[in-house]
Amino acid sequence: MRKISVLAMLATILMLAPAMFAQDHGEVGVFADYTRLGTGGSSALNFVGVGARVGFNIHPNVALEAEGSYDPNRSYVTTTDNGGVFNTFNSNLHIAQAMFGPKFQFGTHAVRAFVTVKGGLITFRGGNPSFIGTVNSVPTGNTDGVLYPGGGLEAFLGPIGLRLDVGDEIYFTSNTSSSAHNNLKVSFGPHIRF
Repeated sequence: MRKISVLAMLATILMLAPAMFAQDHGEVGVFADYTRLGTGGSSALNFVGVGARVGFNIHPNVALEAEGSYDPNRSYVTTTDNGGVFNTFNSNLHIAQAMFGPKFQFGTHAVRAFVTVKGGLITFRGGNPSFIGTVNSVPTGNTDGVLYPGGGLEAFLGPIGLRLDVGDEIYFTSNTSSSAHNNLKVSFGPHIRF
């Protein structure tokens, strides 16, 4: 009786295997990201960094994604009121971000639009820390909660594709008069479906 049960189970697995491998189970990718950090006035700081994400499908149209990114030190240029003198300043600010949430995708297998909402943490580190120093400062540094509503497009040729995300990265802090800070975040990069 035990042999028949084992054979039935193996036969079932072999019959379901093609259907299991015909589906996309998830995506993994890297990206370049641009964050326009609003400073509360008319000026803003522009940061460019790198990141990675991984997502697992829980339904053909819904995936759960986790992502992280790091934006290193950024310099910026200012001019005098008469426009004749340029000054370059080092911002001494590094940004590390980690977010998790659902992605709702619509469209064909080759081209899809999506919307997402993710939550997580963002940490700001001043001075000249390394990437490891910035990440290690998350528990003790200037770390705030973040909410990211966004959307974008992804296009695939087989398992390899490109993805563009655009959204509003809102971080919440009690250090200023306004606790919610809206920031433009754009990311673009290659993805692989598996």
